[in-house]
Parts: sequence; structure tokens; C-alpha cells
Amino acid sequence: MAYDAIVLGCGGVGSAVLDHLARRGARVLGLDRFAPGHDRGSSHGDTRIIRQAYYEHPDYVPLVQRAYELWDELSERRGMQLRREVGLLQVGPPMGEVLRGVLTSAAHHRLDVERLDGHEIAVRWPGLRANGDLAGVFERQAGFLWVEECVKAHAADALAHGAELCVGCEVKSWRPEGCGVVVETSQGNLSAGSLVVTAGAWASQMLVDLGILFEVRRKPVFWFARAGTDYQADRCPCFLFETPSGIYYGMPQIDDGEVKAAEHTGGSVVDDPATLDRRMHAADLTPLEQFLEVHLPKIVRRPTRHSVCMYTMTRDSHFVVDRHPDHPQVVFAAGLSGHGFKFTSVLGEVLADLATAGRTGLPVGFLTCQRPGIRKSA
Repeated sequence: MAYDAIVLGCGGVGSAVLDHLARRGARVLGLDRFAPGHDRGSSHGDTRIIRQAYYEHPDYVPLVQRAYELWDELSERRGMQLRREVGLLQVGPPMGEVLRGVLTSAAHHRLDVERLDGHEIAVRWPGLRANGDLAGVFERQAGFLWVEECVKAHAADALAHGAELCVGCEVKSWRPEGCGVVVETSQGNLSAGSLVVTAGAWASQMLVDLGILFEVRRKPVFWFARAGTDYQADRCPCFLFETPSGIYYGMPQIDDGEVKAAEHTGGSVVDDPATLDRRMHAADLTPLEQFLEVHLPKIVRRPTRHSVCMYTMTRDSHFVVDRHPDHPQVVFAAGLSGHGFKFTSVLGEVLADLATAGRTGLPVGFLTCQRPGIRKSA
């Protein structure tokens, strides 16, 4: 075999797998159409929120706690800051999805969070408004990751430990061959003992035989000028609001930058990730402007710039992380459903475990591809 492992897709998860495998001494090759830190997929846009009191499900908490450790270890190895704690305020109806989920995870894992009412929020953070019956939960140890720098750091660390990375390479298909795999690419066929599929929005093309429904959604993100100092990162946390029109999130002003905001819910379906519409449309901006008017009233609601990324959704909005049921030499992470980047460091460790040992001690059983309700025929 030419390689111990080949990694298909070297964005957020793939670059982390490449690093974990290389640091274990594996002969590993990463394949991607684009260079690390590119803006063609799902791992760009300056920043991503990282949080522990996970409203989506308490089972994610041990994974994100391990992710915190791994991000800090990577930061130390590369001599750069990748994570910054500015806190996270999550706001919504007291019996809504977000607050109930946050408090459930916090209670289950004994996490330090603070409950606040609308008045307390306005006094503490004058740029934020939680009107009517809305309440909030503040997580002090939350914050953000520098997303492109995280990907570049994993890739650089992998190369420093002997990995190979081939960019400008299009993967056409893969097939099992004996106990290994053959990968057909635009630059010829390659063979390896194991295959790691971390293809992001292209996952459905690389994992078609699993029959899992992966729906890719277009997600516009905007940056806005702030008025005054109320949105500076030393005075304002990251924020996430559950409202009747959807869930919105954002980052405070970092240094001399702008405030970032976007809608987490919704998004039009993308037929072909390679031809994603990256233009700004009025329909993208209108609901976000309405959200900002009510909840961030001191923002100048004319965006200074925008970007478009993609969410790859599963039916239940949970990741799929597993070994291929018919080809155990193939492992994958897919369908991160718009909340996966913070986990990429630990998913790299999980997939490296599965690729080298066939098992992992990390608690990912709830993300199996065998769970009900996620297949196209469901």
C-alpha cells in the first residue's frame, strides 16, 4: 500500500484527522480541491462559536470538552491563539428549544451557567435586548474559534509531522480492494490501507451507498458596523437568540473589526456545492435586519461585507460519525448540520482512532450511521 490512510477533504474535520494520523506516525495523504483555509465549503467566515452547555443534546458535552483540550494543545504546538473566551449569551422563551436544552446539558454535566432576565441582560450588555418574555443563559467559558486559522494550523502541524497534502485534486470515486481502498482522482489512482471521508457538502457523493439523506443548505453570513463601543468583545459576548422567526447568532466586534451575524435556521437547498450562489440577495438580509432592529438596536444595519457557506444537514440535525458498515477500512464524519466546527479537533481524534484501531474510547455511539430515521427511505 502506498499509504496507511487517505483523507478525502481537508477542511475542518479533514485537516484535524490528517494531523492526528501524522502525529501517530502514519503515512497519510490528504486530498482536497482547495488549499487549507479556503472559502468554498463550510469552514470559513473568520470565527465560529464554541460552547459547552449544548442545547442540541447533552451527549455532545464530553466531546466538546475534549475539543477544548485539543484546541488548546494545538494552539501551544503552533504558538498561536486559536480560541478566545468572551462568553456566550443564549436568549429565548423559557420553555423554548434553546434555553431548555442549555439548562438540561448544564445540569447533567454540572456546567457553570448564569440565568438572567431581560432587564438584567440590558443592564449588563447595553447593546443587546431580550424583550417581552424572553430570558437568557450566560456561559462564561464559551467564546469563539478563529476558523480559517484552525484549519491552517491543523494542516501545518500535519505537514510538520510528515503528512502529504495534495490540493487541486478532484476525487472521482473510491472502491474497496482487499483489506484496503483505491481512490480514483483527477491525478490518477491511489491506494491505502484505510480511507477517511470528510468531504463536507460533497459527503453525499462520496457516501452514496449508505443511503443517508444529506441536504446541503446555503447559509449567508454578514458583518455590520457597530455604533459606539457596546459591541466590542471586551464588553459584549457572542450571542444566540431563539425568536419566532428563527434562530440567529453572532460575534461581537473583535479588535477593529465588525459585528458578525447570521440566521442559523432556514437556508435554501443547494443542488451542487460546486456552483453555490455566493451573491448577496435582499431576501437573505431582510430577516436578519429585522432581528437586529429588535435585539441589537445599536448596530448599523447596512452590511459592510458578506460571505456564503454551506450546512450539510441530516434528518435529525445530528452528526454521522462511524465506520462503514460494509467496508470497515472506511471511516467518516458527515452531516455536521451547521454546529460541527467546534468539534473538528476531537472528530479528528475519533476518526484517527477508528482508522488505526477500529474503535475509539470517545463517546460517539449516539452518532452512528445505524440509528433510525436518517436514511432517504425513512
